[in-house]
Order: sequence, then C-alpha cells, then structure tokens
Amino acid sequence: MEVAGSYLMAFVETGGLFAPILFIGFHLLRPLFFLPVVIICISGGVLFGAVAGTVYSIIGITLSSVFFYGVIRWMPQTLNKLLNVKKKLLGEHSRFTMPQITLLRLVPFIHFHLLSLCLIEITGGFKDYAKSSLLSNIPLALIYTSIGQSLSQLSPVHIMALLVAILCLLYVLRRKEIIIKWHDFFQVST
Repeated sequence: MEVAGSYLMAFVETGGLFAPILFIGFHLLRPLFFLPVVIICISGGVLFGAVAGTVYSIIGITLSSVFFYGVIRWMPQTLNKLLNVKKKLLGEHSRFTMPQITLLRLVPFIHFHLLSLCLIEITGGFKDYAKSSLLSNIPLALIYTSIGQSLSQLSPVHIMALLVAILCLLYVLRRKEIIIKWHDFFQVST
C-alpha cells in the first residue's frame, strides 16, 4: 500500500497539467463509481494541498452539477421519476432553502444529486442553478479538502457533535411556512 501511495504522489508531482485535469475528470465520473463527493475532496486535499485541491474540487463538483442539470433537462421522464422518489423520501410539501442545501451537502451520507434536484426545484433556470450550485459547493470543497486528513482522525464523539450541530442549524434555517392544499387537509370520502 505504501508503494502505491508513493507512486501516486510521484505521478501527481510529475503529472504537470494532466493531474489536475484527470482529478477534475474523476469528479465527473464519480457518480458512475458510486463514490461520495467527500472522498474525492479529501483525496484532492491529500494530493494537491488545501488551496489547489479546493479549487480543483470546486471546479469538478460544479461541472458535475451542471452535467447533472443537462442530463435531467434532456430526459424529462427521468426528472419526473426522480421528483416522485424525492416526494416519497422527503414528503410532498418539503422544500429546502439554499442555506439548508449548503449545509446538507456537508453531511457525507446524503446523496449529492438528490440535493442538486432540490436545488433545481428552487432555482429559476440554468444561470440561477449554476450560480447556486457553485455557491453551495464552495463550503463542501473547502472544508473537506482543508481538513481531510484530520477528519479521518476525529473521534466518534466529535463526529456526532458535529452532526448534531449541523442538524440544529438545519432546524434553525428551515422554511417557516407550510402550505397544505385544501383537498389534502379535508379529504373527501366517496
């Protein structure tokens, strides 16, 4: 394992421009391998350092989000199916705000493209989606790239404390109104 790690570091150091392009391309292929975004961001911090790894991760994650938007708009039946799955998972009247989606992206076990789907619902078009996606991806890339190695060394108590803090912030930043349709509230029996 140590030999493979040193070989990888030597490849990155001598790779020049090819290594960052390969890393950004790996962000685009990440959904095909069912890898979490967090793992790729952490590896970017290990391979390229905090600053360069953050920049490459932001570029890769944002391109992945834009690619997802293009695929979903190209296949409207798949969009409807995904919206039905989202409705079953999260409820019919749940809509997240932009700060909530940004915080939820920090939780490693929540699906990245499910949150992208929520972002598609609250944005007006491609330009607004791309801007919102970029802004919601910056904290994810910055945090997991910067403290990637130290994150793996945290104790389970610290991890649970961080998750509880994120859940409390999600509750505070929630949308304060719920819209219930008249026919949903008063169900008519036939």
